[in-house]
Amino acid sequence: MSLVQVKDLSVRYGARTVLSRVSLHVDPGEIVTIVGPNGSGKTSLLRAIIGAVRPIKGSVMRGRDVTIGYVPQKLHIDVTLPITVARFLKLPGGVTGVQIDDVLKQAGVPDLSKAQLSQLSGGQFQRVLLARALIGKPDLLLLDEATQGLDQRGSASFYQQIEKVRQDTGCAVLMISHELHVVMSASDRVVCLNGHVCCEGTPAVVASAPEYRALFGTGTGGALALYRHEHDHGHDHDDHSHDHNHTEAAE
Repeated sequence: MSLVQVKDLSVRYGARTVLSRVSLHVDPGEIVTIVGPNGSGKTSLLRAIIGAVRPIKGSVMRGRDVTIGYVPQKLHIDVTLPITVARFLKLPGGVTGVQIDDVLKQAGVPDLSKAQLSQLSGGQFQRVLLARALIGKPDLLLLDEATQGLDQRGSASFYQQIEKVRQDTGCAVLMISHELHVVMSASDRVVCLNGHVCCEGTPAVVASAPEYRALFGTGTGGALALYRHEHDHGHDHDDHSHDHNHTEAAE
């Protein structure tokens, strides 16, 4: 039974259709990555899944009692606001200190509870947003370009933590990413989106699909092929994640 089933979903803003008859599903415990160029409807799809956007056609069905945690691309906070990480995580209320300690540990930043939110680095702040998403013990984590603005090392570290969260909690992950190493090393399935689903499947299948090559070019396709070759030869995950020679696909 899928956690989320999207069927024939169409979304329109004014006269512009941003998603047309999109269907996908996310099963328990798997990591699914959505890739696509700017304006392809990636964020709109996540927003439709959480109910922030109303489709003009189609449906989004959740499994019974499925809970979702959402990590946004950005969250604008007044940097002059004197608030600690712990207090931020307690908003809007009902969260205990034990829960805060647990989710910060799961997010890989166990010592940040007393830190001022305004003094966090970009990477630390994204970990805090991840911790916030984990408070409700979600069955499914949605990540909308959660490493936007981080350097490659910071991005790799963040996504390694996501994999650890998946291993430790069993939650599924649906994420938007334009980073090649994430698509190839962390995903069970990839969905290529450009207003509609162009192609989907394992990373290797999508990498060789003509529809993917048409969007991202043969240069990226060559990098995908190279990465797959290295992966097949047993390089470990950390080597992949910190290899600065990998080409990144377009957002």
